[in-house]
Amino acid sequence: MSAEFLAAILELEVGAPFGPFLPVDLGNGVTLDFYEVRTGDIQPQHYAFLVPEQRFDAMIDRLGALGVTYYADPPHTQPGRTNDLFGGRGAYFDDPDGHNMEIMTRPYRRP
Repeated sequence: MSAEFLAAILELEVGAPFGPFLPVDLGNGVTLDFYEVRTGDIQPQHYAFLVPEQRFDAMIDRLGALGVTYYADPPHTQPGRTNDLFGGRGAYFDDPDGHNMEIMTRPYRRP
């Protein structure tokens, strides 16, 4: 379920299952392989995705259309807002399995 969710938000493709894994093609030969077997042994994680500025608003719109709340901050205290860190824009949201996902238009930089 999380693989399909992420692919829909980022406008990516879900690949064919490989054993218990369901890959999301991130491009350039990179996949994020979701372990789709429910064992309770996987802890929620944070995943950040650098996305093109021109696609950011559409991703936010898709989150809204799915009824998913997005936040300006990692601890989710600023609902319905985006941030402007590092001169770009970003947002955080939970996937169906409770992972904290982040989309951002500029990479992190040290001050």
